[in-house]
Amino acid sequence: MGSIDGARLGEAGAVAAFGGLLAWGAAATVDRIVDLDGWVLVACAAVGVANGAISGIRRIYPWTRPDGFAAAVLDSTWALPMTAAALFAHAVAAVTRTADYLPDLSERRSGHVYRRGFQPRKGFAITLGNVISGAGEVERPSRRHLILEHEYIHVWQARWLGPVYPVIYVGWSALAALYGVGRWASGARRRGKVGKVVETYAYYCNPIEWWAYSRDGRWRPRHMVDGCGWKQAAVRPLPSVTARADADRRA
Repeated sequence: MGSIDGARLGEAGAVAAFGGLLAWGAAATVDRIVDLDGWVLVACAAVGVANGAISGIRRIYPWTRPDGFAAAVLDSTWALPMTAAALFAHAVAAVTRTADYLPDLSERRSGHVYRRGFQPRKGFAITLGNVISGAGEVERPSRRHLILEHEYIHVWQARWLGPVYPVIYVGWSALAALYGVGRWASGARRRGKVGKVVETYAYYCNPIEWWAYSRDGRWRPRHMVDGCGWKQAAVRPLPSVTARADADRRA
């Protein structure tokens, strides 16, 4: 991260205060509809402050662009539950000696990237809120593409969908896994092992992953079982948010 100069400390303090106020306001709004305990409001504000302090000192938000301001607002309001999950990823990275934070893929890109850190499945990157872990050997063009064109899509999906994001992801995975077992038992066993069929439906065909793989131009992934799952991409590949940021910096 380099030396912590006055500018970084100033941004950290400002974004922490901004995030804390937004989070408190968001929780107070919910409190008017559903009576919340006082500690819940304090916890929400703490998440906003913590995310703001970390994100500010690492300067992830590109304040000169509308999407940078939107990212900061969403992280402390609608997407606050996912931001809390991101703090868990930060905590794991903090106690992982080889986590290796990557400023080049984080600063002014609206997200945090760790080479390792929280990584439940070897070889797979994972995104929790605005934190990407398990980036791996990003010096390889294919891996860098994965982070910038796929995992950063998950960062923004978490912001757009907020608390609905984990419901869709986990709910689909559970139901589709059962469907995959049924498909395998009814004839798909000829196309692959039960684990591969289940993975095709539960992971690759998950609407959130389908969107991200389509967005990064890699639909259909080669690990999918032939004849199973979506045939067409969900969306056309488009320049990513991070690619636009690069263009803006070069302009």
